[in-house]
Amino acid sequence: MGAGKYSRRPRVAVLTVALVAVLSVFAVACGGGRSDSSGGTATTKAPAATDFGTMASPCGSGDAKGATAQGVTDTSITIGYGDDAGYAGAPGLNKEMSDAMRAMIKWCNDQGGINGRQVVGKYYDAAIMNVSNVMTEACSQVFMLVGEGWSLDSAQEKVRVGCNLAAVPTYTVSPQFANGPMMVQPSPNPADYYGAANAFIFAEEYPEAVKKAATMYANYAATQDSTEKAVIAYKQAGWTFLPCEQVYNIGGESNWTPFVQRLKDCGAEVVYFSGSPNPNFQNVLDAAKAIGYSPMWMLEANFYDSNFAKWNTSGNGDNVYVRMTYYPFDQADKIPAVAKYLEIMKADNATTGLLSAQATAAFLLWAQGVKACGSNLTSDCVIGELKKVTSYDAGGMQSPTNSGANIPGDCGLIVKLTGTKYEQVLPTTIGTQACNPKYLIKLTGPVVDRAKLDSNRISQAGQ
Repeated sequence: MGAGKYSRRPRVAVLTVALVAVLSVFAVACGGGRSDSSGGTATTKAPAATDFGTMASPCGSGDAKGATAQGVTDTSITIGYGDDAGYAGAPGLNKEMSDAMRAMIKWCNDQGGINGRQVVGKYYDAAIMNVSNVMTEACSQVFMLVGEGWSLDSAQEKVRVGCNLAAVPTYTVSPQFANGPMMVQPSPNPADYYGAANAFIFAEEYPEAVKKAATMYANYAATQDSTEKAVIAYKQAGWTFLPCEQVYNIGGESNWTPFVQRLKDCGAEVVYFSGSPNPNFQNVLDAAKAIGYSPMWMLEANFYDSNFAKWNTSGNGDNVYVRMTYYPFDQADKIPAVAKYLEIMKADNATTGLLSAQATAAFLLWAQGVKACGSNLTSDCVIGELKKVTSYDAGGMQSPTNSGANIPGDCGLIVKLTGTKYEQVLPTTIGTQACNPKYLIKLTGPVVDRAKLDSNRISQAGQ
């Protein structure tokens, strides 16, 4: 085997910790303004205090009545949300999602609830390995799942589908859930489509470098599938991948030098890295610096990470480029929805982050469907309403995605880490994203075949 090829099995405990770092690969959302149009955030009137960017608040008083479904009464709607915060190997794991849900529930209830019904949130901690158990509990306790995100979501699907529990999640990981029934998400991550705006705009900026690209990813299905999808899409953007992929142990390596040495010897000028920023990628960057190797690194949105940025006092991460579809938080002065999000989180002392923002988008999408259903509130009605949503941008916090059809958007931006700060570098006009229909790639091949999609693009894998 060449450097980086491993057949050994990682420890389950280590594997599950590292898996979570992959989640933001699947939790990618899109930002608001388009660089090929007049933009989606302009408005001709001053927004109301409760508006979320360009989106009128779906919350407010009303006279909806009826115990129309489990978890629904004349006065309340009980929903489930959750994370993996109780996992002993990483206490507090992804708690920012649940922080956001609590903040959004309060924000909504302060306005009168939805159609007059107060929203009641029930928290579930799957601690990674207990997802089937918490799903079983939720099946008998809540109306719908909203803004949840559980690492091993493939293990939940038989239970969820079996009890007809609909969901509007923060993110999806497995194709079973990403293409699952009774599910609509604000930032679709299906097995058969890929938003490749970053690949195209990077190739336009560095046309020669992308002809010498390579991949580096962990030996776990989630990172392998995401890398396979990226390679298929990036090739359509003009990238050429050299035959020197590096596959590392998801639990980390005692010596990263052989991996980066092979990439250097191969002549890779751009490396698509999939995995965890802390500490795996930090160690990769240190090893690369030690041998005088400084390629450009193309990374997923989970690398937009404050702790990773703070680490980069050495400058070893100054060649890091992050694929973004959310607007960076430092652009709140230009993106009203980002400003509103930060305001709501601050008011509730909630942790901010990309998963937090995406949970916020999930809550707003769900609330929009609930409002439309009025007194006829069932999960079938909510999902039916959301299936009609062909353009959703969470008030400008993300560029439009076809949530109803489970198809991602065609926009994106790239930020670069310089010192301890991220800065948008592409498109060069701050507060815009590059958008083009060709950036949305229809995927084919083994990675799609494994999802076993039916004629409605619903996964039959594991059923």
